Amino acid sequence: MPGFAAAVPVALALCAGLLTGPSPAPAAVSPAADCRAGPAGCYDLYTYGYTLGLHPFTGPDAVRRQLTDHFWLFPVSGGCAGRIRAGARCELLGGNPVEVEYIGDDFFQINTLPGHQLGRGMHIRFAFSRTLGFHTMTVRAWQDRPTDCTGEAFCNGVNRAFAWVTWRVLAKTLRFTAYAA
Repeated sequence: MPGFAAAVPVALALCAGLLTGPSPAPAAVSPAADCRAGPAGCYDLYTYGYTLGLHPFTGPDAVRRQLTDHFWLFPVSGGCAGRIRAGARCELLGGNPVEVEYIGDDFFQINTLPGHQLGRGMHIRFAFSRTLGFHTMTVRAWQDRPTDCTGEAFCNGVNRAFAWVTWRVLAKTLRFTAYAA
């Protein structure tokens, strides 16, 4: 669906002013920060939280495994394998190359590579948790340094809106597939 992939960012660009309010000023970037380890001292992009519903017999590690073992559930999985592993490189939908940086018990993290539409060095962590049987997914994105897109307010707003919608689709998918985990 090449036409669809190109149309979504354009449609979101038209709606970005309606979907996002004023963006908070991004955190200052520390040149000594190791942004692979986490967002502290790096260029913060967004943090979104989504409920995955009530799954009292499933732990956060099982939900993470459900996604990383069946990566076709990821809404922009593109050419990535069904099962992803740390260190794997693949192209997400639209020819956007990423590397799987880390896979922990209850999270996994990807990193954008050169050639990605949003530039290289964007880290996105998907973390899963459970409280009283209710699961949540927290998605946080940050960069080593702003790119031509993420450093510019309009493009960054479109990226944030597109990410919010995309990760919401993922959360709705996991709401149901977590029962199989």
